[in-house]
Amino acid sequence: MAGKNQTLILEFLLLGLPISSEYHLLFYALLLAMYLTTLLGNLLIILLVRLDSHLHTPMYLFLSNLSFSDLCFSSVTIPKLLQNMQSQVPTISYADCLTQLYFFMVFGDMESFLLVVMAYDRYVAICFPLHYTSIMSTKFCALLVLLLWMLTISHALLHTLLMARLSFCEKNVILHFFCDISALLKLSCSDTYVNELMIFIMGGIISIIPFLLIVMSYVRIFFSILKVPSSQDIHKVFSTCGSHLSVVTLFYGTIIGLYLCPSGNNSTVNEISMAMMYTVVTPMLNPFIYRLRNRDMKRALIRVIFSKKISL
Repeated sequence: MAGKNQTLILEFLLLGLPISSEYHLLFYALLLAMYLTTLLGNLLIILLVRLDSHLHTPMYLFLSNLSFSDLCFSSVTIPKLLQNMQSQVPTISYADCLTQLYFFMVFGDMESFLLVVMAYDRYVAICFPLHYTSIMSTKFCALLVLLLWMLTISHALLHTLLMARLSFCEKNVILHFFCDISALLKLSCSDTYVNELMIFIMGGIISIIPFLLIVMSYVRIFFSILKVPSSQDIHKVFSTCGSHLSVVTLFYGTIIGLYLCPSGNNSTVNEISMAMMYTVVTPMLNPFIYRLRNRDMKRALIRVIFSKKISL
C-alpha cells in the first residue's frame, strides 16, 4: 500500500534567485560575466601549470587541482541557473537533480580538502624549508591528490544514494537555484532522520575538521615567522596567509552556517545568498587571490606568451 500511495516525481521546479523582474536582466548579465571570469581565470591557471615546467612542483599541483575543482564547482550550478532564468518554466528532471547534487558535493568536498592540503604545504615550506622536498615529494603529492578524489567521490555517492531512497509525494518546488541537499530534504515525504544524521556526522569530517586543521597550520606558521628577523619576509608571509584565510573563512563560514546549523535559523533568502557566495563568488576570486597575484605565475605567463610568439 505504501508503494501505491507514493507519487512519482519526474521533475522539480527550481524557483531560482529571489529577485524582482526589473532586475532580472541585470542579474543575468552579472552572473554570466562572473561565470565567464571564473572559467577564464581557472583555465588560465591550469594551462600555465601544464605548459610551464617551472611550475611542475607540489604546490602548483595542488593549485591546478583547485582551479579544476573551482571551474567544475561553478559549472555544476551556474549554467543551469542561467538557462532557467531564460526559461518560462525553470524545471530540472529528477535524474538531473540527483546528478547535480552528486557533482556539487564531489567538487565542493574537493575544494575543502585542497584548502587543507594547501595550508599544510605552506606550513611545511615555511616551518621546515630544508625538508620540504623530501616531505612533499612528487609521488606523495600525486598519491595524496588521488586519495582526496577517491574520498570525495565516495562521500558524494553516499549522500546521493541516501537521497535516492527517499520518496517525493506531492511537493516538487525547490526554493533554491540548484538541487541543494537541504532543500530536497524539506520536500521529501519520507523519514529523513538517517540523511540528516549523516549530514551532521560527515559534515563535521568534511567541513569542521579541515577548517580546524587549516587554523592549526596557520597558528604554527604564525609562531614560526615571529622568529624571522626580516620584516619584509614577515610582511610577505602575512600577506599570503591573509589572502588564503580570507577565502577559507568565506568558503567554510557559509558552508558551516548552512549545513551544520538548524535550518530553521536560516531564511530562504539567506541560504541562497550564502550559497551564491561559495558557488559563484569564491571560485571567481580564487584565481586572483591564490594565483594570478603570485610572482611565479606572472613569470610563467610571460614565458608562455613569449615562447608562443617565438614558435609562431
